Amino acid sequence: MKSGSRINIVDEIKSRCNIVDVVGRVVPLKKAGNNYKGICPFHNEKTPSFVVSEEKQIYTCFGCGATGDVISFVERYYNTDFRGAVEMLAREYGISLEGAFRNDGERDALYEINRQAAVFFYRAMRQQANPGYTYMKKRGISEDILNKFGIGYADGEWTSLYDHLKKKDVPDEKMEELGLVSRSKGRYFDKFRNRVIFPIINTRGRVIGFGGRAVGDGEPKYLNSQESAAFQKKNNLYGLNLTKKDVSGEDRIVLVEGYMDAVSLYQSGIRNVAASLGTALTENQARLIKRYTKNVILSYDADKAGQTAAFRGVDVLYGEGCRPKVLKVTDGKDPDEFIKKKGKSAFLELMDEAASYGDFKIDFLRREYDLEDEQQRVDFVSRVVEEVLLKMKPVEADIYIKKLADATGISQGAIRFEYTGNNSQEKDAAARREKRQEGEQAEGEGISMVERDLISLMLKDDRFVHIPEDVEREAFRSRAARDIRRAIISEGEGSRPFDITLMAESLDEESAACLRSIEESMGRGSIPHGKEEKVFSECIEKVRGDMLKREEKEIITRLSMADEEENEQEIIRLTEALIDIQKKIRNKGGHTVNERG
Repeated sequence: MKSGSRINIVDEIKSRCNIVDVVGRVVPLKKAGNNYKGICPFHNEKTPSFVVSEEKQIYTCFGCGATGDVISFVERYYNTDFRGAVEMLAREYGISLEGAFRNDGERDALYEINRQAAVFFYRAMRQQANPGYTYMKKRGISEDILNKFGIGYADGEWTSLYDHLKKKDVPDEKMEELGLVSRSKGRYFDKFRNRVIFPIINTRGRVIGFGGRAVGDGEPKYLNSQESAAFQKKNNLYGLNLTKKDVSGEDRIVLVEGYMDAVSLYQSGIRNVAASLGTALTENQARLIKRYTKNVILSYDADKAGQTAAFRGVDVLYGEGCRPKVLKVTDGKDPDEFIKKKGKSAFLELMDEAASYGDFKIDFLRREYDLEDEQQRVDFVSRVVEEVLLKMKPVEADIYIKKLADATGISQGAIRFEYTGNNSQEKDAAARREKRQEGEQAEGEGISMVERDLISLMLKDDRFVHIPEDVEREAFRSRAARDIRRAIISEGEGSRPFDITLMAESLDEESAACLRSIEESMGRGSIPHGKEEKVFSECIEKVRGDMLKREEKEIITRLSMADEEENEQEIIRLTEALIDIQKKIRNKGGHTVNERG
């Protein structure tokens, strides 16, 4: 389950669990206007002061002050923690909790099992003669490169790895969860057999999975680890753990399809390389690449499948703010074959000649049309406008409008007219989508402007790491902001500037994306030099103001649920508290943090 799955579980529970039903099982409730009333289960009382709102999905007691939602009720009533309450409700309502509470310790245990498997495969490759070693030597891979990538071998026996891990007390279900073994008729057997094994290691050095290349005629040719809590293909790239410094140093990456392409290019001196673990490039992989460079050269196979994958891949990269190009291998089906025939210098020339995003996409589409035919020429232009130009920035689109006019004989004016009309419709649709999403974003885990500014200040100067105690818990409300702050604190004081790339590797994908966004805004001068103290004070005051507004909202909600006759004294107390809070809010003058871009 993806990062933030705990938040998704909570949302699902709240949407599917009616608080009246949950509370009503243990507290006799009677309808009272729009609400339900009963004897409070949290303190001794004879007159009902416990109110449940079906509309607001909250409870409140006007006697003891207890208040909250369905999860907090279960926590309090059954004397359990947050996790216990969520599990109880999820079981009752048939909501899956897969991956929701897997902590770092559990995940570390899975990484350790993978590490032990990797060591087993590594030794099997080297301890005695085997088909895997022979195969790699025939492919021209040196001993040094085999060792550098930790490449191993799974023998042809049915239970070699299973028996090895069993001796180390690894539970069967953990082996199966990681895809190291399969089960049939109650018996376990190795999933990888008679294969060269490529350990997949993330940028933090953890073995997260394996790729196995069949030796001989075995099927399938490549067998990969299944998805698990340790391995999500969409979030990782093969080889980047070794090559990330080269990628950053050269400020460009060569992205290939297969393990052997990456290994072969690396051995030949192309060190800024990684493989995409399959042809379907994902947004998360593009974001991972962007940590190290925006310049991406796709070097997929020259066949139709490879080029079609490149056509989709450049859109993903372009959409994530990268500058993709596509390298066309002219001699040999794949990069591995080419570099073995032509060498490093020839491959570097191909890299320099790689087609830009626009040139590649237009050329790819052009092959499907006969430009001698008038109708096909019109169809071609329409498709280029829709699939290429509308995804570009206006300045870039202008360049390709001219190129398209020259290639088709259709005037720039006509192409521009179609582009402008479509672009206007696209913007209108985007605006409608954005408007629809505003509410959802407000309830999501988006990082606020105050959190962004406070994190920016902490990254600039360790003086701002220390937040006043009265606002410390409320200053960082989103999980991403809390994770980033913990990462900053763990780096230690006085060590500025931070290595943002290194820090991002300690965070999950969502938090790392927030951190990179903050870094980019800092580069644009989001906080003017010399104004740091002022901005810090503004942020703290904004947090205090928001705390007052939340308290105001809570009191108003409780007042709306109170009965004027039965809760007269509590209404008076709450009203006095509300007047006091509203006075404080007015004195703050509705303070807001100034927008600084």
